[in-house]
Amino acid sequence: MKADIRVAWILARATGPRERWRTSLTALGALSATGFALAAITVIAIPGQVSIPYAHGLLDRPGERAGIALSLVLLLIPVLAFLGQCARIGAVHRDRRTAGMRLAGATARQVRRIAGAESALVCLAGSVTGFGVFTVLLAVTGHTPRPLAWAAFGAVVILVPLLAAAVSVLALRRVISSPLGHFRRTAPGRGRGTVLGFLLAALLIATAALLVLLPRGGGAALVPLLVLVLVLLTGAGALWTVGASAALIGRKLTHRAKHPAVLIAAARLAHDPWAAARTHAALLLVTVVGVAFTGVRGVLLAELTGRQYPPGNLAFYTTGIDLAGAAVVIALAISLCGLAVGAAESVATRRSGLAAQAAAGVPHRVLAMATLLETALPLAPALLLAGAGGAVVYLAYAAVVGNGFVPLLPLLVPFAVHAACLLAAATSLPLLRRVSNPAELRFT
Repeated sequence: MKADIRVAWILARATGPRERWRTSLTALGALSATGFALAAITVIAIPGQVSIPYAHGLLDRPGERAGIALSLVLLLIPVLAFLGQCARIGAVHRDRRTAGMRLAGATARQVRRIAGAESALVCLAGSVTGFGVFTVLLAVTGHTPRPLAWAAFGAVVILVPLLAAAVSVLALRRVISSPLGHFRRTAPGRGRGTVLGFLLAALLIATAALLVLLPRGGGAALVPLLVLVLVLLTGAGALWTVGASAALIGRKLTHRAKHPAVLIAAARLAHDPWAAARTHAALLLVTVVGVAFTGVRGVLLAELTGRQYPPGNLAFYTTGIDLAGAAVVIALAISLCGLAVGAAESVATRRSGLAAQAAAGVPHRVLAMATLLETALPLAPALLLAGAGGAVVYLAYAAVVGNGFVPLLPLLVPFAVHAACLLAAATSLPLLRRVSNPAELRFT
């Protein structure tokens, strides 16, 4: 075990530009996860009912503080997805490195331990940095948590690297399982994913109907649970839709498309249709929540304005709504960063093929358009399904409130997210120009 940690320490200190890029992003993700977890513990550790001169009294009572802490904990989901994307940066390079370790006598289990220890060491640096920044903020604000809270802080600093290491090992399981440089190719699906996607959509509709037709009496206590099931089911259905639509679009456009960029994108989608699903999982779930939140926010603000609360009381509600909206925006930003990292890794992995295409005379604009179409084509139907699930949530809430106001702005959220995804994918275009240089063929 000591030898594995020593090797992991040497690998974590690698000086290559790609390794520095990966370790920096991984440490940043661990720092963010640590910050969210420490903030949640600080909020939940405030004793009883107090008077805090922040957030218009939203932190004064235990009930509201529990909601804020839950929102902070839920932000760990997109952060962990981001760490998984960071772990895949340079996966091909590490596949060759893994081959060297296996040929030197390392077992598959030992390689997994080294990969996990390497990620844990990088994440520990980010976690300790986050704890230091958080301690400075506590000193500036003058807040002194209880000793039990400090013990929880120490547990977070240790648990975040361990959890991030587990996510990294899971993300690299295919790289580690092929230690001798063999890249497995999977044939496109024959429609099973599409059928399963349709079944999940049918379950979504059934759950939505149950939510809308729920009795107003004792069954009202089940509404939060049904909303949670609806959101998770919609996210799962949208995730399956990405893979199924990628396989279907890839097969159809490979035979029918005439534009070269569409042909290149279709071939890539048909080759690995589930790559997009792995990248967009957290993003689709955030879209469902974003559409639902935007609609609920509009209905709730209309209801509060109609009741004509005093400014002080109204600020209590609007502050809570704004904090929830900020959490959704932060989760969306983290998910978009994960998508950008995944797009860059996809381009870097195919550098030899891109260089060969450029040497054969394919214009750079065609390669750039194909890269963007890889994101745009399979993501569009999944975002529409995610928007439908979020719309069901806020329409059901509007029916329960019964004030007659139904906002239409949330219906534009999936289109805005789709545009943001294209912008995130476009961040890989400078790297595309560099790796598609025919001179890169010298290194293949």
